[in-house]
Amino acid sequence: MKLLEFVKGFFTTGDIMDIVAKAIAIIIVTAMYFVVFYYARKRNLQLVSYIFVGVLVALAFVALFDIPNLRFYVYFVFFGFFIASMHFFGQDYRKDIFLRAWNNKNDFDEDDVGRADLHKSVSEIIKACQRLSKTDTGALIIVGSDIPESITNSGIQINAEISADLLETIFFPKTNLHDGAVVIMANKVVCAGCYLPMTQDANLPREFGSRHRAAIGLSESNSDLTVIVVSEETGIISAMHNGKVKRYLDAVQLKLILDSAMGLLDHGAEETIWGID
Repeated sequence: MKLLEFVKGFFTTGDIMDIVAKAIAIIIVTAMYFVVFYYARKRNLQLVSYIFVGVLVALAFVALFDIPNLRFYVYFVFFGFFIASMHFFGQDYRKDIFLRAWNNKNDFDEDDVGRADLHKSVSEIIKACQRLSKTDTGALIIVGSDIPESITNSGIQINAEISADLLETIFFPKTNLHDGAVVIMANKVVCAGCYLPMTQDANLPREFGSRHRAAIGLSESNSDLTVIVVSEETGIISAMHNGKVKRYLDAVQLKLILDSAMGLLDHGAEETIWGID
């Protein structure tokens, strides 16, 4: 009952400017709530979301019971937390804001790519991975629609249509780009020779080399991306997504994973492939 009285009084007390200001404040807080949760989920940082919810609950508690002195500290923590998130997720904000302009600069838009083009791209990637696997040629391929700017800027811009021959050439041991990662968005090889952050997990199998650790590190911090790795030592094809690893992939399994990464399957199919947390 006290909560209903508080809500009613919140929207009826004061003049029209006070009510408008309160409505604007609610919109701002709601937007902040969405932004923090959205990017925390993309980065697989559930703890950030829990902290944010805790701050909101504390705010509601203070507003309802009007506890003296505590209000200032809660507001201070709330806005300090949001400012910190602006800094922490700054790269993601910039990436999303300028993503469309970036796509236009590179003369393609994922929305304009048909399913037939995406299926062809998947086939070319599979063909390249199988050939590289047979020759024990290492490869690291990132597939997704929202690649961090720090990664794309670390490589050489290519912006070419996907082909097995192109991927094989990039990862040929004598080329300058073979040690880095290739970034694929829609039906384009966007860039190559990109550098990735290494995972800090010390419990990984000993046979996981630098490519596997880099792939896992990226998938842990960017849950929407899928990373394909061809081992230089064994030729084994693996895939990483949201910190999860699938190894010893054949053409059929690799196709399912790439179809999911390219958005050719629904969300339920993705959960079937990778499992539910």
